[in-house]
Amino acid sequence: MKIAGSTALVTGANRGFGRHLAAELLARGATVYAGARNPDSVDLPGVTPVKLDITDPASVAAAAKLAGDVNLLINNAGIDTGTDLLEGDLDLVRLELETHYLGTLSMVRAFTPIITGNGGGTILNVLSVLSWVNFPHLGAYGAAKSAEWAMTNALRLQLAERGVRVAGLHVGYMDTDMTAGVTAPKSDPAVIARIGVDGIEADAYEIVTDETSRQVQAGLAGGVAALYPQLP
Repeated sequence: MKIAGSTALVTGANRGFGRHLAAELLARGATVYAGARNPDSVDLPGVTPVKLDITDPASVAAAAKLAGDVNLLINNAGIDTGTDLLEGDLDLVRLELETHYLGTLSMVRAFTPIITGNGGGTILNVLSVLSWVNFPHLGAYGAAKSAEWAMTNALRLQLAERGVRVAGLHVGYMDTDMTAGVTAPKSDPAVIARIGVDGIEADAYEIVTDETSRQVQAGLAGGVAALYPQLP
């Protein structure tokens, strides 16, 4: 889709990757709604702040009523509780799923009629390399992202006939607040935002943005032995 002249809503746009996405869209001529639980925390000039908690149905409905001209929805809002699936707090596991899976799905359900009513457009779900591979200390996050990936695939098929393209973006670590404690190499979120918006403009269904994600994607065909060589 053409970014210039489009109208986008980015969830979780007050900081981190979401803020970079909103800035990139603005720079390319889009009108941008910036969703955040606290709209006063949105400090990017040129966007329209929107109070939005994707886990609250009333908040999602209010945002949909306000942003009725959207034809590009970017589902970026997320959390990482660092919860272990075996021993971690089950409520935190539920929170990960409520956010990444059910929250994203609520946004899609609310905005699909809007996007189709505006002549069609694109939905981008910001996923992760952890949609494809997982580790114990990131168990809840990876499980929720895997569920979001499966949802993205299902919705892609269902919405194609309605003129809505559903894309997924895969990325490893980015240099944001969420990864402040990570010492592994991290991508520049501004660079990943440019790649992501390039992918939207190119009508890509799957946007694989870094070498880590490309390597893991290639390893999927090799099964467990390729993804988890540490197993006996």
